[in-house]
Amino acid sequence: MFDKLNEAQKQADAVKTRLANIAVTGSASGDKVKVTADGNRKIKEIEISDELMQADRKEELQDLLIMAIDDAMEQADNVAQSEMKAVMSAMLPGLSSIFGKK
Repeated sequence: MFDKLNEAQKQADAVKTRLANIAVTGSASGDKVKVTADGNRKIKEIEISDELMQADRKEELQDLLIMAIDDAMEQADNVAQSEMKAVMSAMLPGLSSIFGKK
């Protein structure tokens, strides 16, 4: 039993390491705002077009940042979910139907 738990922990650590090396980018308003995150949902970079860096566009910029961050986080979630499905299916092949495989 403990061997299985140790193996599961090792697999989870390996997934986290792989996810740290995967970059996803969310964007808003035709790439005027781009947010890059890793598969562990850590924001790595934010790019903002110069045209949005004006005081009278502050509220628009804030809204676009939220949209781009949400997009990046959704992509990171999808990548993490795919990685975990693959690990769980390999560890528990008899239960693969739970993870969407038949």
